[in-house]
Amino acid sequence: MPSVAIFGDALKRIALGRPMHSERLSETLLRKRIALPVFASDALSSVAYAPDEILLTLALAGTAAYAVSPLVGLGVVLVMSIVVLSYRQNVHAYPSGGGDYEVATTNLGVPAGLTVASALLVDYVLTVAVSVSSGAQYAAAAIPGLRGHEALVAVLVVAGLTAMNLRGVRESGTAFAVPTYAFMVSILAMGAYGLFLLALGDLPPAESADLTARPLPEFEQGLVGLGWGFLLLRAFSSGCAALTGVEAISNGVPAFRRPKSKNAATTLALLGVIAATMMMSILVLAWKMRVHVAEDPATQLLRDGAPVGEEYVQHPVIGQIAQALFEGFPPAFYLVTAATGLILVLAANTAFNGFPVLGSILARDDLMPRQLHTRGDRLAFSNGIVTLAAAAAALILVFDAQVTKLIQLYVVGVFISFTTSQSGMVRHWNRLLRTETDPGERARMSASRAVNLIGLTITGTVLVIVLVTKFRHGAYLALIAMAVLYLIMLAIRGHYRAVHRELSVADDGAAQQLPSRVHAIVLVSKLHKPTMRALAYARASRPSTLEAITVTVSPEETAAFQRDWDAADIPVPLRALDSPYREITRPVVDYVRAIRRHSPRDLVVVYVPEYVVGHWWEHLLHNQSALRLKTRLHYMTGVMVASVPWQLTSSEGGERRLDRRTHHTRRMWGSGPRPISDLLDDERHRGE
Repeated sequence: MPSVAIFGDALKRIALGRPMHSERLSETLLRKRIALPVFASDALSSVAYAPDEILLTLALAGTAAYAVSPLVGLGVVLVMSIVVLSYRQNVHAYPSGGGDYEVATTNLGVPAGLTVASALLVDYVLTVAVSVSSGAQYAAAAIPGLRGHEALVAVLVVAGLTAMNLRGVRESGTAFAVPTYAFMVSILAMGAYGLFLLALGDLPPAESADLTARPLPEFEQGLVGLGWGFLLLRAFSSGCAALTGVEAISNGVPAFRRPKSKNAATTLALLGVIAATMMMSILVLAWKMRVHVAEDPATQLLRDGAPVGEEYVQHPVIGQIAQALFEGFPPAFYLVTAATGLILVLAANTAFNGFPVLGSILARDDLMPRQLHTRGDRLAFSNGIVTLAAAAAALILVFDAQVTKLIQLYVVGVFISFTTSQSGMVRHWNRLLRTETDPGERARMSASRAVNLIGLTITGTVLVIVLVTKFRHGAYLALIAMAVLYLIMLAIRGHYRAVHRELSVADDGAAQQLPSRVHAIVLVSKLHKPTMRALAYARASRPSTLEAITVTVSPEETAAFQRDWDAADIPVPLRALDSPYREITRPVVDYVRAIRRHSPRDLVVVYVPEYVVGHWWEHLLHNQSALRLKTRLHYMTGVMVASVPWQLTSSEGGERRLDRRTHHTRRMWGSGPRPISDLLDDERHRGE
């Protein structure tokens, strides 16, 4: 068994790295240049599919509708700007990492906090599922052999992301920083180059420029009527997918270096500017280069008045723009498409940093299992990371990694949290203004309240639009998941509160009362060394009464055992329990239960001899009856079970092997005293 443990520990160390001492927590904190890719990859990656979602929706009204895509994008950018400004207030007012949950709970009460928490948790799971599934589809498009296996590829990617994040926030951020910055630079450079060609009048057409989009019958008369207005709102709500991930920074403030709030607010502002710039440049170029995409291209897209058919391959918007702009320079095209596909996968990393922190805070408040509150070997919230990975993998398998189905569940949760959070912030400022007398501070608080009030109005309006336009397309499933999670958290809190009440020490001191007597029972099956040791330990405890019991499976064997017992002159009476059905556990349990009924105030201690073995396969050959018996006895009030170990020869050296393994791990992975240079670095970083 120790050899298996050593092998498992070695694999764990290779996969996750050396354990980190708690005092090194400050070393895991992030600089702004690393925090940006860690917490903003989700929002930035939305640029890869939010323009597509806008154009796909507008295509239902025909080619003419593409012209309004920049206006829809401006509406999304306006909302993004308001949300970013609002969340800058959040990170300054509530820097503990609770984010929207803390804001809502503190200012609006527990029900509002639970609503936000359930919405965020569902959204984090969807972020991983959507992002990784989208990346898997990009991979399948590039590698034909992967087609039909997208779900398996996506689950494997989730496993890889899980391993990276289990190594720690800083290491995962460093690993993902390069591809995230590569995506930002490539998209911004492509946009700048395209707009430069547009200014010169040399902008090339996209590969789909010669196509047209067939409008649905209700839009054949043009862009008029209520149907067009509803479609415009639907396109806007689809484009608002670009806002997913903005809240992650407010949940991750504790991961920033000092000054935490200032660094988080700066990172949030950078995120807003970069995402808005990239999105608008893509939409403008797509409009001017006449990019045509549709939900069903085979029937909706026309060439010379005829449908393009099933053989037509529709490429994403960014891919079409890059292909046309860099037709004479293929490396640039491959860089843009590779960086885009990679960022879609890495976007899940935002959720891997937000979900565990939020889960830890919820566990602290008794709303989630308390295992989510503790950090692992690498000072990451390991249990939260694994929980998120398992939920996302399950969702991917259920929906077979189909982004078109998963995307419909998206956005609803994030705008529920946006709206509730802004409402909480308005109440936060109202509460402070009631007691603040300094004119300067009152002016600053009033300005902050105005920002959050505008944010509340805008996000609340968008939430209504999203619910109306996306409800029947799948948003109702997300709402059901949030409701179920809400009820689960209530049940968990109820359980912990009931346990707390049950375990609290009563004023009458009933829990501290001594038992009237102690009745000791030693389980024996034959006369050997483990039996003698258990008897010796039981006698050393000086109980009120002591007896040995055995179960009669074979009367002849029991009679022989009794003769050996008497011959050994053991000063403990032996009682044989009848078992006509050859059971071991039930007769013992019934006997102990009878003692408890006869003397309810007595304590019954059952001594169980057990073998200590050295190999995993030996566990299958020993101690099974003892395990079943102990399991039953643990449920009985007033009964204690004492295991008496007997070390077999195969276990010899096990303790030394464990000691050597610990020593080897410390020497190999450096878990001993820290160099003074590390301590000096900590002091220097505290000032940053």
